[in-house]
Amino acid sequence: MQFRQQALAKLQSPEELDLPVRFARPQGWVVLSVTLVAMAAACVWAVGGSVTSTVEASAILTHGQGSYLLQSPVSGQVTAVLARQGERLPADSPVLKVRTTEGESVVRTVDAGRVSALAATVGQIIQTGANVASVEKVAHADDPLYATVYVPAEKAAAIPAHASVDLTVQSVPAQQYGVLHGTVQSVDRSAQSAQTISAFLGDSQLGEQFTEEGRPVAVTVRLTTSKSTRSGYAWSSADGPPFGLTSMTMASGSVRLADERPLDWLLP
Repeated sequence: MQFRQQALAKLQSPEELDLPVRFARPQGWVVLSVTLVAMAAACVWAVGGSVTSTVEASAILTHGQGSYLLQSPVSGQVTAVLARQGERLPADSPVLKVRTTEGESVVRTVDAGRVSALAATVGQIIQTGANVASVEKVAHADDPLYATVYVPAEKAAAIPAHASVDLTVQSVPAQQYGVLHGTVQSVDRSAQSAQTISAFLGDSQLGEQFTEEGRPVAVTVRLTTSKSTRSGYAWSSADGPPFGLTSMTMASGSVRLADERPLDWLLP
């Protein structure tokens, strides 16, 4: 009761009404101003700014048309190997001779290309449909290389046309020579199976390797050319490696995705 009476007395006879009221100290106004400016800048950035992101994926350097597995159309014993690994052959060139029950038969290339692997030896017994060679579809020595990046399917839709790509080539020390530059030429919108990848690369093991984490989408990357480097392609370093690049070289690609507005993250 004593405190209540004092409060009532205070209301009935207010004191110090003529003294000025201090709403905030100068330091408080500075903090408030800085906070308002920061909030305004954040709003402007959220609406008009953009955020760049990339997707990392396994890649391989090839010629644009890929490879194919040459299969024997007959069963029998291999009597001669007529091609050498690394040799470029025109279409319908002889690769093997096979002795069958009906006589000798010749296994020939389907399309022009480079023999990247031979799976048959003299004296070997092969069956109809057996894989006897892998042939990369390249007709001329100066045909350009491309990179095929196998991107997770859920990320492929965010890759814009002509997106920039940086490639870390397995056979090139990145710390010394940098990364290889390129741009997206096309995006295959359908996910690829291990069999499809094997057929394109001419290697069943690579088909399994690129699908270990699910069926990816193939992104074809055109490598940026340069006349000032030994390899003929542009690198993040001035000169790049002092040697050329070969097809079927493994790499890892960093593909730049479409820019996003921060405001889009808040919208459903």
